[in-house]
Amino acid sequence: MITCFIQYQIDPSKKHQFEEYARNWGQAIPRCGADLIGYFSPHEGSSTLAYGVYSIESLAAYEAYRARLAADPLGKQNYEFAQAEKFILKEDRTFLRLASAPHGANEA
Repeated sequence: MITCFIQYQIDPSKKHQFEEYARNWGQAIPRCGADLIGYFSPHEGSSTLAYGVYSIESLAAYEAYRARLAADPLGKQNYEFAQAEKFILKEDRTFLRLASAPHGANEA
């Protein structure tokens, strides 16, 4: 399992548009095959950084998921919404593996 962390730099005056975008992905991403952990918008501190986090089985599964997402009606609409509203200034993806499992294991 890998986890995709998407870091967004957003226009702080368009935070509400980003939150609508996030809610749309909350429907489309699970339907297309990824385990959505969540989308996070600025609250305290930086007013421009936002995140999306989801897990997927492998990079091969990611490629198939991206194709399904691009073909999904809500996915298409959400891509177009982001392009039209221009609330995303920059987007970076990083794929990570969980290194701390199992959590809370007692050592002898």
